[in-house]
Amino acid sequence: MSRMVGRRACRQGTLLLVAILAALPARATIHYAVSVGQPEQHLFRVTMIIPQVHDQIIVQLPVWNGLYQIRDFAYHVRNVSASDEASRLLPVRKLDKQTWQILGQGTITVLYSSYWDEPGPFNSQLNATHAFINLGTVLFYVPERRGDDVRIVFDDLPGAWRVAVALPPAEMAPRRRTRAYTARNYDALVDAPVELGAFEEFNVEGAGARVRVVVHGEGWKREQLADCVRRVVRYETQLLGEAPFEEYLFLYHFGSPAAGAAGGMEHANSTAIFVESGASFANVTAHEFFHLWNVKRIRPQSLEPVDYTHEQWTRALWFAEGVTNTYASFALVRAGLWDRKAFYDDLAAQITQLESRSARHWKSVEEASLDAWLEKYTLYNRPEFSISYYTKGQILGVLLDILIRDATDNRASLDDVLRTLNENFARRGRPYRDTADIRAAAEGLAGRSLEEFFTRYVAGTEELPCVELLAHAGLLLKPRGHSQVEFGFWPGRGTDGVSRAVHVEPGSVAQRAGVREGDVLLRLNGAPFPARLERWLRGHRAGETVRLRLRRDSEEREVWFVLGERQQRFYVIEEAGSATEKQRRIREGLLRGTTDAPRP
Repeated sequence: MSRMVGRRACRQGTLLLVAILAALPARATIHYAVSVGQPEQHLFRVTMIIPQVHDQIIVQLPVWNGLYQIRDFAYHVRNVSASDEASRLLPVRKLDKQTWQILGQGTITVLYSSYWDEPGPFNSQLNATHAFINLGTVLFYVPERRGDDVRIVFDDLPGAWRVAVALPPAEMAPRRRTRAYTARNYDALVDAPVELGAFEEFNVEGAGARVRVVVHGEGWKREQLADCVRRVVRYETQLLGEAPFEEYLFLYHFGSPAAGAAGGMEHANSTAIFVESGASFANVTAHEFFHLWNVKRIRPQSLEPVDYTHEQWTRALWFAEGVTNTYASFALVRAGLWDRKAFYDDLAAQITQLESRSARHWKSVEEASLDAWLEKYTLYNRPEFSISYYTKGQILGVLLDILIRDATDNRASLDDVLRTLNENFARRGRPYRDTADIRAAAEGLAGRSLEEFFTRYVAGTEELPCVELLAHAGLLLKPRGHSQVEFGFWPGRGTDGVSRAVHVEPGSVAQRAGVREGDVLLRLNGAPFPARLERWLRGHRAGETVRLRLRRDSEEREVWFVLGERQQRFYVIEEAGSATEKQRRIREGLLRGTTDAPRP
């Protein structure tokens, strides 16, 4: 940065410093201002004001946030400078990829810009239509002062833009195009994603709690969305017996596959959900809202305290994520958003998916949890290298529920395990020991040892006893087979929303046509490469010629090949007509979320 530009930046920072300090209470410690005044440049212009500095200060930017992936957000940063209260430029030295040292004292103002234009719930984006910010991807912090209270101002809001964030508003002098909020510390601040724009907004009535919905994008129906949110919130809060928030914020983004990665990200009092326009949003809504308890409050010890500088290894994602999947499916069937067939079909699909992963023979679900940090590598996602802790964890949740119900004559269930963990850990503000405390809670309710279940199927790699345990609920797991159209390669989609060829089958027609691993998949038969290839394939037949446009090493090319075919084994779940009275009670309890325990 030139000396002239540096002086201009310091003058602007000083003016903003004066405005912020004049408007905010003196007790506030660290102040942030994020300007979005030039959205077409995709630059968040950040001012960070740090008082009470003695000789020097260290500031850092997280290397990960949300996703269990090292993503090095510092490469988005440019033009870091600092000044003191007299507007004198201060020495700034970068110590490593995410750390800066600033020499000075008193109140120090740090200025920098962060370039973001990446859609999806795990990223940040600023463009002419809106801004979405995961604050941990953008905001520096002072390592030894992460516990200090903070204030944040969103400044230079264009035209009709508003702000939606699950943070309390800050008192400050009224200023046009500016909104201010508070947080008790940096961790709470970055656990609240922000939407800025001319979004649509409504409250959901009848959910039993204060719920606010903010929507950016098109291709959704308000009544349908409100009904889904209402049913999910009402059921899950009743299940856990509480709504541990004053107000909960759903941030929805609807768009096309090209607009970014789909999915959701949980936060303490909010969630950000990105879905394809017209696609079902019920499952991700139920999943993310249940995270309000499981992982955000019922929290594994291995994830505490959060360390933004390197990986945090945990064996508990099978429960934190996989069993959250279990409860998403439970919520949908118990709240009437699914019928029982939809529940059976979803569970059967998870069993089919797990069986398709040959890595299940040697990788346990606990090991898959540890290896979550490897998911950003395309090789790791191949079926011979990994299994999904979401998939196996969801199946384990259902099987554990049936096991507890069977052991207690349907007087206790997995619901009671979650309520016990919530009472003993979440409400007492302490984390649980990975798997150990889950097993202890389950054994306490089952009234017997569950060592075999946890040793063989959670810590071990033995095939899950799906047939045996589903039978205890009067359910039959039946194998089926059919011919499936295939490309001859596995497509994968990263957090950047780009589809790539992850694994190309040796000798396949796609390989012979020139498709290679890592190729970016651009267009298929002239249309954007589909986000859901399975759905696309169901509408086509083996022997059909397709045209694929791809990019490799910045060069685009087109290849032609014929769709292949292979035999696919899959499962279906049906109700057993010969189920015993006990099995029927367990099955209905599973579907309805009830037990036969006497009411107190």
